[in-house]
Amino acid sequence: KSLGRFDLTDIPSAPRGMPQIEVTFDIDANGILNVSAKDKGTGKEQKIVIKANSGLSDDEVQRMVDDAAAHADEDRKLRELVDVRNQGDGLIHTVEKTMKESGESLTDADKQPATDAIAALRAAMKGDNKADIEAKIEALGQASTALMQKASAQPQEAGAAASSASKDDDVVDAEFEEVKDDKK
Repeated sequence: KSLGRFDLTDIPSAPRGMPQIEVTFDIDANGILNVSAKDKGTGKEQKIVIKANSGLSDDEVQRMVDDAAAHADEDRKLRELVDVRNQGDGLIHTVEKTMKESGESLTDADKQPATDAIAALRAAMKGDNKADIEAKIEALGQASTALMQKASAQPQEAGAAASSASKDDDVVDAEFEEVKDDKK
């Protein structure tokens, strides 16, 4: 049974993860629930007040509390599954964005292990096996690390070739010693 509903509207389009919504739940001494949601970017805010006479009898409230206690373990497992799916979804988004932004610096062969790991993770996320999803997240993490190393090696190789072609003999090597200030 729903106690109340409100919509936070007119939030401008933004890249994934950028909108910040602050949600506040406040129960006062009289049992009145105040719920507010505010978009930090635009300042738009929506509120609702749910009073104690919400239409639920004491028996209904007790039944809901008992039901919540009986399903607490199941709810915790479902929450963990949702969290790991969200983690996988975020990693997929990040890796795909990195591959797109790398442009010509990475070949299709360089990208293939990450692409395969993304496909495997997406397939695992359709199921309910948390351990399998976590394993696929780990595999994609390793593939993305290798991808990042290849992407960062490309500019370094080009820079090394250019610097070896134009040697500068005015370089002076020096030693230094770090002095710590103990007066803090």
